[in-house]
Amino acid sequence: MLKIQTLLATVTLLTVGLFTSAHAADESRLNKILSSGELRVGTTGDWNPMTVKNTTTGNYEGFDIDVVTELAKDMGVKLTFVPTDWKTLINGVVANKYDMTTSASLNPKRMAVAGYTQSYYNVGTVPLTLKKHLDKFNSWNDINKADVSVATTLGTVQEQQAKEYFPLAQLKSVEAPARDFQEVLSGRAMVHITSNVEAATLVQKYEQMAIVPVKEARSPTPLAMLIAQDDQVWINYLNHWIELKKTQGFFNKLAVKWKLAE
Repeated sequence: MLKIQTLLATVTLLTVGLFTSAHAADESRLNKILSSGELRVGTTGDWNPMTVKNTTTGNYEGFDIDVVTELAKDMGVKLTFVPTDWKTLINGVVANKYDMTTSASLNPKRMAVAGYTQSYYNVGTVPLTLKKHLDKFNSWNDINKADVSVATTLGTVQEQQAKEYFPLAQLKSVEAPARDFQEVLSGRAMVHITSNVEAATLVQKYEQMAIVPVKEARSPTPLAMLIAQDDQVWINYLNHWIELKKTQGFFNKLAVKWKLAE
């Protein structure tokens, strides 16, 4: 009798487990995306060379744009970009305004309320200034002074980093669509910090700007897509897709295309 009861209990648990898994798959964003035929991606369009909105064509371009374009193609669905900014990036995921974002730096505060995919690129933080100010800065410590103004963009990881790196400096956060580097170009700030990938594009575009010759970048950080943290089916799909594309060399080819690697 006891063996029969144990067997029945095991069967019941298996049945409940299968039902729960099937229900989770039905409720997942993955199933909804495939059913609707549309993948919604939130992107800021202001992070060169990852995501940039071309002011002439109105189209988005960049490393991350190529990533999600490939993802939508492999899924066989239409790709729709949803404009957002850094301070509301997570809110859009939580409120289901989009199914995922283009890449963002891993950060404990973001991780507390949203999920991340597996990482597919790493960045570090570097400081930039105008070439005419280079004689003032040779190290991170040179920036952490009361008479130095440091610009950041509201809601970015760099805004939080600036508070940590430069407690003595004058910190100035600007709200998107304004950007921190514009404050330096205009003379309203002396320094700003950003990822090494964006820094490389900025000094190419603005000949008056330069990367401060610090010994090394700070806060090496993986990049990943933000998604809802309670949707394991969707998370698993994206992680397997990223792993497949890594194995096929897809991300390495994109790094060369966008001049992030030789």
